[in-house]
This record gives sequence, structure tokens and C-alpha cells, in this order.
Amino acid sequence: MVEHTVASFDEDLAQIDRLIRDMGDLSGSMVSSSTTALLQSDSALAQRVISDDAIMDAKQRELDERAITLIARRQPMAQDLRSVVGAIRMAADLERIGDLAKNIAKRVGAVGETATPKALAQTIENMSSLVLSQVYGVVSAYVGRDAEGLSTLRADDEKVDIKYTAVFRELLTYMMEDPRNISACTHLLFCAKNLERIGDHVTNIAENAYYVITGTQLPPYRPKSDEMSVAALTE
Repeated sequence: MVEHTVASFDEDLAQIDRLIRDMGDLSGSMVSSSTTALLQSDSALAQRVISDDAIMDAKQRELDERAITLIARRQPMAQDLRSVVGAIRMAADLERIGDLAKNIAKRVGAVGETATPKALAQTIENMSSLVLSQVYGVVSAYVGRDAEGLSTLRADDEKVDIKYTAVFRELLTYMMEDPRNISACTHLLFCAKNLERIGDHVTNIAENAYYVITGTQLPPYRPKSDEMSVAALTE
């Protein structure tokens, strides 16, 4: 990061970076806790995730206010302006990740007390672990100014799509085997879709962070292997 003659300018930029890091840590915690609550039918943990969403919203508002104030006072240019505008965009995606984690937590009660079948629970847990590594990884790469790592993270979204397809197929199997599973499996399907969407927001963050660091855009095309989208179009 370029050092400025006015030390407070550097501190303003550093504070925005710290808020991005804090939001990244909180979003990762919310994703992890919401999935754990879902698979363990832990209503108390689910409620904590729902409460954490208010903290996430407050952090986004603080970042927006700091960014707008910095633009008004400092009139940043070039890389500085990219950093501030990019931070606003990344914060919006991180806040949305928090919303999606909250949505998963809200379905814990609807899924019910019945334990999720072991094989299906393992698949959802694996998908959550992959998404979680993406969330933590993209913030770490941004803070470390690792452009190559951000490019790799963007491409790795394909793995999340593949996991979602596997979960979708397993859920359909359980619903066809026993109609009594339909209600719980439908909620689990929405939760899996929320995890897939979190992966999409990580991709958005990676693209914005890459632009902030390099001043260039990643290629517009990225792999998408969500076979359910293809199937929906061909029906």
C-alpha cells in the first residue's frame, strides 16, 4: 500500500481494511455455526447466528460511512479510489454472506429434531467446509494483496457448484425413498442453495479485490458446473 504524506489518510485506509477483515471473520463464523446448528439441531446456536447478523449490518454501515467520509475529505485518486470503492463492494457481499448464513440458521427449527442421515450430513458438511475455506481465503488473499490467490479462488467456485449438485441429487433420493422426508429435505435443499450462493458472493469479492490490487479485471468467463441450472433450462 502506498504511504501518504498525511498519516491520518493511511490510518483511514487501514481502518477500512480492518473492517473488511472483521466482516470476513464474522461471516466465516456465521457460515460455520449455521451449518453446525443445522446438522446438530442446535436451536441456541442458530439463534446466536441470527443475532450476529445485526453486528454484521452495523459493521457494513460503519464501513460505508468511513468510506464516504474519506472520499469527501481526501478526494482519493487511482489506487486509493479503487481501494475505497472496492471495499464498499466487498462489504456488501460479505453482508450478504451473513444474510445467507442467517437464512440457514432460521431453517434449523423447520428441519426438526430428527437427525440428518449420516451420509447426507457428511455431504452438506463437506460443502460447508469448502465454502468456509473460500470465505476465509478470499479475505486473507485480499489483506495479503495476493492477486494470484484471488484468481485461483474465483476459479475454485466450480468445486462448490459440483458439491451442490451432489447434495441436490442425494436429497432427491431421500425424498423419493420416503415421502415423509420431503419437508425436511426441502429445507435442507434451500440451505444447500444458500451455501452455493455464498460461494458466488466469494467470487464477487475475489473479482473486486483483484481489481483493487492490480487495476485490471479478471476475464469475464469463469467455470460454472451447477448442473441443476442447466437441467432447468432444458426441461
